[in-house]
Amino acid sequence: MNLVTAHDYAWIRTSPLFRHMVESKYTLTLVRGRSPQEVLRAMEAEPRGTGEGTAGLIEADDAHRAEVDYDYWDESYVAGAFKAAGEKGDWTVVLGFDGGLGVPCAETLSEGGRVVAHSSNGGKPIDLFRWFEDGELRTAFEGPSTRDGSSPDDLVPLLREAGFPLTPEGEPDECAPVVDGKAAVLALAERLTGVRVTESLLQDATYELGLVPEQPAEEWTGLVIDITDAHGERLYKEWTYEEIAAASDRAQAEANAPVVIAYDEPLVKDRSEHETGEERTGA
Repeated sequence: MNLVTAHDYAWIRTSPLFRHMVESKYTLTLVRGRSPQEVLRAMEAEPRGTGEGTAGLIEADDAHRAEVDYDYWDESYVAGAFKAAGEKGDWTVVLGFDGGLGVPCAETLSEGGRVVAHSSNGGKPIDLFRWFEDGELRTAFEGPSTRDGSSPDDLVPLLREAGFPLTPEGEPDECAPVVDGKAAVLALAERLTGVRVTESLLQDATYELGLVPEQPAEEWTGLVIDITDAHGERLYKEWTYEEIAAASDRAQAEANAPVVIAYDEPLVKDRSEHETGEERTGA
């Protein structure tokens, strides 16, 4: 039985490599039963040879970014993949500095297997965790007490064992000790995969490299604002795509409309009388 907890991943807080990963907005994905080459092909990545360790991966990614035209926002990146032993056979570990967007083909890669991924978008980070099984997103969360997916509560026992402060019902446990959330996510990933991610595992692997193309933007159907302030007052507003498009069209029409300048007739009349009076005085 895998008894790993957040304490086993305390190394991430003193690791220059992990600090670089967070600052560079990473996604770390573990895929069961697929080779590194298969995973990169599923990601539609253009082969870029191999890289020795994270130094080789970072060098290849930096070289690609140096070629990017910054007049155009380009979200392509170089990913690295290697094989690692884990639960029920070999896994492919994929590391990419993708802005924390995640592997777009994770559902497909999980068909007949399992995919576990976690990411950070850097800055004021959004740290996401995703577990896919048999082509389905089972559990996803940013904060462990707010879970999504087809079976959002299945991982509650593992979440608690990894160190997350949750009650048996999956609610926040105010009495539990504070835990390093990112370390707990790594512990949870190991419990689901059997792959112990260490600094040396990432640093010393030989990576298959691939240039992952920019993904097309997803179509959206609406916009929701849902905010609760410090006093418990909630603002909830929802707009459909059609409503937003109509409002945009109205604003554009108003912006393009001819400008009409209206004069205040009484003021013009008063000014004329004043000028007439001055002319009479001058006369």
